[in-house]
Amino acid sequence: MANVDQTATDTADMNQETAPKGGDGSWNWHPDVPIEYPPLYAWPMDFNKLRAWFILSWQPLSANFIVAMASVAVWFTAAPALERCVTFEAGWILQIWARNMVLMVAVAGGLHLYFHVYKKQGMKLKYDKRGMARKNRMFTWNDQVRDNMLWTLASGVTLWTAYEVLLMWGFANNLVPFLQWQAHPVWFCVMFLLMPLLHSFHFYWVHRFLHWPPLYKLAHSLHHRNVNVGPWSGYSMHPIEHLLYLSSVLIHWVIASHPIHVIFHLQYLALTAASSHTGYESLLVKEKKRAYLSPFFHQLHHRFFECNYGTAEMPWDKWFGTFHDGTAGTMKRIRDRNS
Repeated sequence: MANVDQTATDTADMNQETAPKGGDGSWNWHPDVPIEYPPLYAWPMDFNKLRAWFILSWQPLSANFIVAMASVAVWFTAAPALERCVTFEAGWILQIWARNMVLMVAVAGGLHLYFHVYKKQGMKLKYDKRGMARKNRMFTWNDQVRDNMLWTLASGVTLWTAYEVLLMWGFANNLVPFLQWQAHPVWFCVMFLLMPLLHSFHFYWVHRFLHWPPLYKLAHSLHHRNVNVGPWSGYSMHPIEHLLYLSSVLIHWVIASHPIHVIFHLQYLALTAASSHTGYESLLVKEKKRAYLSPFFHQLHHRFFECNYGTAEMPWDKWFGTFHDGTAGTMKRIRDRNS
């Protein structure tokens, strides 16, 4: 498969274009366009680029690595023993709910304070010129952040917990196939690497379904109130959308795994939704990019809606003609197709 630049002719044309206008009229900042898919899907495969992409995706300050380490820590320090999970009881269920609540408040709240309250990075690498909306009747209490917190914590954490409780109960009752580290150490580690790809596959199709007009009006429009996004926006969804978004974790009823994998899977879905919606491309430390946060790929979806339904990990949008590479020409082609 070719790079997302496509042919040399397309690339020459695109180099004359700039990022599209929209929303309030312009971007505060955007990366060089056209944006590209990772080298995982380039052919012939460039192993040097592939290695660099993999290292970037799993380096110590990456969301993947941090959430994976957090899942291991949670399993050993803050997860109920499986023998407690044989029957549904308030004690261990509330333990999971409280821990998930603390994690979400720490991640989404911490990022919000850092970028949007204390403005530690100012406007550097911020996509949108605007701040979070206030006195806007579109949002509950006319306040974007409070609205996002309501849906994230009340619906999001509750349904995240419900899925985790169901899987823990399944493990405890030998209904979910169990993968032991001692028996299959290589596959045990590979499972962590595969779950972001599984999420990418699942997210594209669920997201396209959520843009079906009746379901969009009923549920997904709530998330799309957030044209200009912040850390609390990513996991701010209608309960129906939370149920669908988190449902990829049900794969563990079929594929042998460990409770650590389930914890990682759900934390990945919930917590990286906050980090990927900060509204800033990267975290700067001493003017150097230290952690990649919010892909422009998905920022384009929040502004233009009918494009980039998936994630950058799998090129479904490329294959189905909904890929927006950030150029004005692509915006015109998408609008002409939808008109």
